[in-house]
Amino acid sequence: MPNEQLRRMDAFTFPSYSIDLATGEALFDYALTGPGGEQRFTEAITLPLPAEPPSDATVATLGRVLELLHVVAGVSYYKAAAPRRLVLPAPLGGAAAALVTAVYTKGLAEYAYRNQLPHVLELTPEIPAGSVSPARAYDNSDLRPLSAVGGGKDSIVSLEALRRAGLDPVPFSVNPNHVIVAVNEASGLTALAARRRIDPVLFDLNAAGARNGHIPVTAINSLIAVATAVLNGLGPVVMSNERSASDPNLVWNGHEINHQWSKGVEAEGLLRAALAEHAGLTEPYFSLLRSLSELHIARLFAEIDRYDDVVTSCNAAFKLRDASERWCRDCPKCRFVFLAMAPFMPRERVVRIFGGDLLADESQIPGYRELLGVDGHKPFECVGEVEESVVALSLLAEQEQWRTAPVVRALVDAVPETAWSAAATSDVFTPGGPHFVPSAYAKALLPG
Repeated sequence: MPNEQLRRMDAFTFPSYSIDLATGEALFDYALTGPGGEQRFTEAITLPLPAEPPSDATVATLGRVLELLHVVAGVSYYKAAAPRRLVLPAPLGGAAAALVTAVYTKGLAEYAYRNQLPHVLELTPEIPAGSVSPARAYDNSDLRPLSAVGGGKDSIVSLEALRRAGLDPVPFSVNPNHVIVAVNEASGLTALAARRRIDPVLFDLNAAGARNGHIPVTAINSLIAVATAVLNGLGPVVMSNERSASDPNLVWNGHEINHQWSKGVEAEGLLRAALAEHAGLTEPYFSLLRSLSELHIARLFAEIDRYDDVVTSCNAAFKLRDASERWCRDCPKCRFVFLAMAPFMPRERVVRIFGGDLLADESQIPGYRELLGVDGHKPFECVGEVEESVVALSLLAEQEQWRTAPVVRALVDAVPETAWSAAATSDVFTPGGPHFVPSAYAKALLPG
């Protein structure tokens, strides 16, 4: 479809969805419609199957989770044209409607900012009139947790904390790449995986100039995880999103723009409420690390060494042709994680993990100045707060193994006195802020 035709689309709809319980494949249909015609899409998500066929009650609860997933996953296709009408397929309760509205507005805020589409931030879904039948209560709170694994330090800290607490976690991922597979193998635990296949038509449209940009993919993967947990008779989905994920990058047109919105506590609360209301789940989903800072999590990771040869938090590394290269060593994520880990490890260990010494490389200084708030705003990446970076730098400046590193010396001179003062009284190692961690899991982060 020509790009100018796509731009004339005025509505996004959700024609149907289905699931084949013999294969675990769910198909979700979407359509962009308008004077320019219609553009259809079908996304396929394949859930791992349980050993025994699910009960009728399980299938009914799964169906309610898939109804939410159908609507939320549509965000990938909506953005190709960003029409002003979002026409939902069925009535929704207040909590589910609030989740969907937030996913398409706050979840697409960075996309709206980069594409200069302020109307996206004001989008109001059109919800058909009618009542929603009450969900049947489904209590899986005492069952084995499904622990999401992304291959980075955060999910490793959660997985090991759950194991140490005797909670017997099941690692889970969507479309696991070589990094995630290696982390799962290092854990020694039997993992589950789901497959998500985006309609290739979308890639063709993007190549031809359709609108594109960042989407709240964690919201989609979270619902895929919850569907997997329900189908396989498992308990809560445990995420590893920290408190800084809730902080915005900037404010535009009066709206907060947060690259990590779907990892933030607001999104977590909305998703929990929607799943309770629409699917009857009593304890569906929470982030174990929510009250911790990135720096605190890095300190916890330093106590674990079984993953040193497989861990990576670098998004670019997943695209590197050489599977042995786990860090690109030239992106905001690599720079921040190196800075966060360095104070808590021997220099040789962190350099071995990354395959290079970022703090000995003077070409990294401009990127570090951004992380430290000296230049620009917080990068559109999953990185910690400026205060955390300054605290990490202050710790390095006190250590003999790091204080003479070229990048450390240059940064110490660049950080303003006000930032040093804030770092001196920082609470980055004090858990705090809102969270949804159930009491049965709170003990998992206590020293064992």
